[in-house]
Order: sequence, then C-alpha cells, then structure tokens
Amino acid sequence: MSALLSSEQIRAAALAQRQDLVAIRRHLHAHPELSGNEHQTAALVAGELRKLGWRVQEGVGRTGVLAELGSAAGPLVALRVDMDALPVEERTGLPFASVHQGLMHACGHDIHTSVGLGVARILAPLAPQLPGRVRLLFQPAEETAQGAAWMRADGAMDGVDALFGVHVFPSLAAGTIGVRSGSLTAAAGELEVEVLGEGGHGARPHQSTDAIWIAARVVSGLQEAISRRLDALHPVVVSFGRIEGGKAFNVIADHVRLLGTVRCLDLELHAQLPLWIEETVHAICKGYGGEARVRYRCISPPVHNDPELTQLVADVASDLLGRQQVHWLEQPSLGAEDFAELQQGTRATMFRLGVAGPQGCTPLHSNSFDADEDSLAVGVQVLSGSLLRWLDQADPRRNR
Repeated sequence: MSALLSSEQIRAAALAQRQDLVAIRRHLHAHPELSGNEHQTAALVAGELRKLGWRVQEGVGRTGVLAELGSAAGPLVALRVDMDALPVEERTGLPFASVHQGLMHACGHDIHTSVGLGVARILAPLAPQLPGRVRLLFQPAEETAQGAAWMRADGAMDGVDALFGVHVFPSLAAGTIGVRSGSLTAAAGELEVEVLGEGGHGARPHQSTDAIWIAARVVSGLQEAISRRLDALHPVVVSFGRIEGGKAFNVIADHVRLLGTVRCLDLELHAQLPLWIEETVHAICKGYGGEARVRYRCISPPVHNDPELTQLVADVASDLLGRQQVHWLEQPSLGAEDFAELQQGTRATMFRLGVAGPQGCTPLHSNSFDADEDSLAVGVQVLSGSLLRWLDQADPRRNR
C-alpha cells in the first residue's frame, strides 16, 4: 500500500474506529448547521484534531478548519471535506434525526466530516515518518457554493501539490466507490430574469402588456432555443425553481421575477452562456412587447478529475476493497460542486462513496436521505491509503 502502512493495517485501523465514527456522525446528523454557520461543527472538528496532535487553524474561510501534519520540507497533499447542512425538514424517523426544525444533513456532509476525522486518526501516529505534509480542509458553505472560495482566499490551497475529495453517492452500494477521469460534475450558474410589462384590468388584457404571459414564453422559449440553437452534444440544462409576480386575481401583472439554475459540462460553452441567455431572453420579451433585466452569477466551474490521481484512487481502493468494488462511472453529473474552485491550478480528483444500504437509498437533498454507515470505514480506508500512496510516490528520496 505505502512505505508506512500496509493495506491490512489501514483496513484494520479503519474498522477499529467504526463505533467512534458512527457516534460522531450521529451527533453531527442530529445537530446540522447551515452554510456559514457551522460554528459547533467546526469546534468539534478542531477539538478532535488537536487531541490527535494536528496543527489546527480555525476561522479559515470564516467557519472552516485547516489542519496540518508532517514536515514542511516535503511535498504537500490535501484532503477536502465539507461540513454544512441544508434547509430541509427531516423525515427519516431515525433516533438521531435532526433536533433543529427545518435543518438536515440531506447531502451526506455529516458522513464527509466523520470520514475526514477518521483519516486524521489513522495518519496522526505517522507524523514523524511522513515524507511531506498532509493538510485537511474542513470546508463550510458548500451548499451555497461559497465556502471553497472563502477558504482559498484565506490561503487554504497555498502550496498544495495534489488535492483529494469525496462525495456520497446514493446510486452505489455501501462498500463500493465510483471513480471517473475528466468531467465529474457540471459548471453551474444562478439566473435571475425580471420581465417588465404594463399592468391593466384582467378583463381587458389587450390594453396591457401581460408580464406573466411573457414570463411563460421565456421559460418555454429558453428550452426550445437550447434544443435548436446549441450543440446537442454539449448538454445545457436551464431550470427555473421560483416565479414571483402579480398582486391580484383580476389585475394584469406588470412585473415577474424568475429564479433558476444553469448547468453545463463544457467550460468554454459555459463561459458563453450568460451572453447567449441574455440575448435570447431580451429577444423573447421584445417580441411580445415587454422588456427584461437579466442577471447571471457563476456559482462553480466543473470538477475535472486528474487522470493519474483518479487511477491512484482506483488502484488504492482495489487493493483495500477488491477490484469488483471499484466502479468506473460512464457519465458525469450535472450537479455542481465547489470543490472545483479549490482545484484551480492544482492536480485534483474526487471520488464517489457508495452509501446505499440493502433497501437502497433515496436521492441527495431528499428529506428521507439516510446513508448506510458502513460507508464510513470505506471512505476512511480509501482516502488514507490514497494520501499515503501519493506521498510515497512524491517522496524525492525514492529517486536517490
């Protein structure tokens, strides 16, 4: 496995702490915190890391935690895990369900945080022998796609030579992982469209400019334009999740606000989309006698996995779990991940951690999402082994 720990030693160390990690995970699950408010989660993480002998910095990226281990003289490898929860009312019925009404770890970040602490436990005794440094990034605000930029601005990626990440994956069974070279997730943007018309009496729509009617044309017209004006081999998804407009049942609305998201796998096309969307929306609104204001905010670039690092993860997982437990994913996801923000200018890879139990697993962000806790030891093994193998291969003493 590596010069410091064999596969058997990593496997045994991960399984030995399963009970402790389950307890931590259940505590985190019961006490979720929203993006940018992960104060208690960060305090727990920092306390656990200090007890293990890691050098800890709090308040990195506002509520993030950065910890380091090993010698500053050698190469630097990093692991990023995220900590925030979602504004979702939990409906799992678990004995450790969220105690905070309207908040839930519905995306598995409680699993991620617990896995990060498990990795910290395995690596801590190896500090004097490490041929370089390991940096752990416990990141806030992934769900709002802000935390990675906050941590980068505070220097969390300074000097990092390679970055690893993990995300739970309900489509894979616990005990397995998914890997993919190249595109893993999509670039994402936030779209706001204001449709401006002219109000009037509901009985005489011909004397007004109906903003609701025009807004409906914008929603359908963008979908039609995507299918006819963009290359079908480079998929683009525009989905509107919120529509606001109108004041009374018999008054023609003069203003409608649309909020949506844009997803795209091709980075060059994604850079062109804001202007294309703006031109398309203005043309639709003008054609029906209205006007538009369009605002577009890039949330996150796409996650692009380095082929060599991805192969390293696959090889490590094959050694630890068995080759049949490693799945090469055929398709990327149109979901977004601000891990992409951290990987800019750095070799990086993220893998999928299977969390489906015998009865399966509901999708991410579902109010009944419940990850199989057998996944904890799997994540700890694969990440510990990957970090150690990368350090072993990057050790300049190997080439002397």
